[in-house]
Amino acid sequence: MRCPFCRNTESRVVDSREVDEGQAIRRRRSCSACGRRFTTSETMVLAVVKKSGVTEQFNRDKVVTGVRRACQGRPVDDDDIQQLAHRVEESIRSAGAAEIPSHEVGLAILGPLRELDSVAYLRFASVYRAFSSIEDFEKEIAGLREVMAGDEAAGSDGEAGDRAASR
Repeated sequence: MRCPFCRNTESRVVDSREVDEGQAIRRRRSCSACGRRFTTSETMVLAVVKKSGVTEQFNRDKVVTGVRRACQGRPVDDDDIQQLAHRVEESIRSAGAAEIPSHEVGLAILGPLRELDSVAYLRFASVYRAFSSIEDFEKEIAGLREVMAGDEAAGSDGEAGDRAASR
């Protein structure tokens, strides 16, 4: 690490701290030559490999933009979209890979988006999975109905169990 003041390559670490929920490390350094102190930040770079083979740095704003487009005209708060993007990034980073195919980013978005808004989910899925016919939509809607019916059944069982436990 070069000192930003005298360009010397020798420095010692005075203090290290995790920041951004452990996603980065902040280091306070002292230059061996001039004695001045400076701060460095180390972050793990997560790369997305596109279908064309091009690699670019993961960008949470792109997730937000895509989800916001799918949620256009829907009763979804911007905070909910930001939280979804955070969940997606956490999910991808927890895989521990330095590079992830763009396809997996899309898959990581679909689950939380289905929970957030079913219409936005269908919009996103139709673009992501390149629906080409009405049958594609019908299959996805049928699958969505099954998931929602399962969620409702689980929710009503849980509520009955909660009421029984509180008696």
